[in-house]
Amino acid sequence: MVLGLVAALVLWTLDVPVGVAILLGTTVPWLALAGWPILITRLRGNGARIDLGLQLTWRDTGWGLAAGIGALIISGLAALGMQALIPDLTSAAAEAAEELEAESGRAAIVAFALLVMVGAPVVEEIFFRGLFFSALRKRGVNAFFTIVITAVVFAGFHLEPARFLVLLPTGLVLGWVRWRTGSTGAAMLAHGVVNAPGAIALLVGMPDVSP
Repeated sequence: MVLGLVAALVLWTLDVPVGVAILLGTTVPWLALAGWPILITRLRGNGARIDLGLQLTWRDTGWGLAAGIGALIISGLAALGMQALIPDLTSAAAEAAEELEAESGRAAIVAFALLVMVGAPVVEEIFFRGLFFSALRKRGVNAFFTIVITAVVFAGFHLEPARFLVLLPTGLVLGWVRWRTGSTGAAMLAHGVVNAPGAIALLVGMPDVSP
């Protein structure tokens, strides 16, 4: 979050184009979110594969795809429920996508779609279901509470109160598949499935569909 604020201030000061500002503002915080877990497990641990569960077998792939479809259905139902209460419910990613659509070229839109579908799942899962999940388990927190705690923090991390109850079930499913397989790779794949419809909608010119 600190890196994100610093990046925002620098980009605002330099008055860079909107597309560059959105792409850099999205990716700069990832240096800490994913970079720190990988670095610290190399310096003080057993490496990312063991400490963060960074692996993906064919079995993990199957579980990841199934969990992603399940999370997509559950979060979709939650979104429909929330939309009944908040008709103009949207997401920060959708708002950024609309701004890109209005002011930037096709290359920026494609890059943002890839960040949504691939970058965000990889980075966020390295931290939430990798470092955070493993740290809680190492300190004796049982599987149920580990899944719940990481899901709550994951949902809150997005700083979108209106979408908290949409993000929470997704976080629970991602935590469950991480526990079920022992693989953060499976959680990444599931997360990518959840984000894919929004990214595809962006590519086909529907930025108002929330990723």
